Amino acid sequence: MKTENLFLTMEEQYLSIRNWAEDDRPREKLLKKGVSALSDAELLAILIGSGSKNESAVELCRKILKSSHDNLNELARLSINELCRFKGIGEAKAVTICAALELGKRRKTNEVLERIRISQSSDLYELFEPILLDLKHEEFWVAYLNGANKVIEVKKLTQGGSRQTVVDIQMILKMSLEKSAQAIAVAHNHPSGQNYPSREDETITQRIKKGCEAIDVRFLDHIIIAGGKYFSFADEGKM
Repeated sequence: MKTENLFLTMEEQYLSIRNWAEDDRPREKLLKKGVSALSDAELLAILIGSGSKNESAVELCRKILKSSHDNLNELARLSINELCRFKGIGEAKAVTICAALELGKRRKTNEVLERIRISQSSDLYELFEPILLDLKHEEFWVAYLNGANKVIEVKKLTQGGSRQTVVDIQMILKMSLEKSAQAIAVAHNHPSGQNYPSREDETITQRIKKGCEAIDVRFLDHIIIAGGKYFSFADEGKM
């Protein structure tokens, strides 16, 4: 019995990051070598601080990442409840992970907004993709632009279920006038991963186009983002 207790104590000590070589501890490694030297699992381990009784924070984070195919975009789609299914992850740790991933998304979006001028569909994809990529429900967004096609503001218009969202076209037009926008572009996501437009998508696009013509605002494009790809109505000649 004493031997078994000793073994468990040694195992727990081994699993504790505090007993690793200094170069292998995430915090110390960051301070010594810089943040870029850390793996995704090590960065997550710093966020959660500790693992479970039987595995270190780094090992736990490796397991979490593996469940998401080592893809941070897939990890960002996990809900608080889904993260809490991993032994060693409670609500506080799950919230910390979600908050960190959201900050990363917002940083990317802000960087795009600071420099973007819409000249082609790929510019719109770069603008909207960080916003729509991780969603399990459908959202419809609009970008208001000035005469030089520089983004004035990006705004969520509506949010729906996993298959469809209702679009208020009158609201799009009203806000265009309020913001003195000279052009707009819209985007929505398909959580199914199918980026080809539905009949409803085509109808909405034509209604927005007619509304913009009525108030003398240029309608640049409508893109659908799904599965890391996009469909452009303008590129496909469907405007």
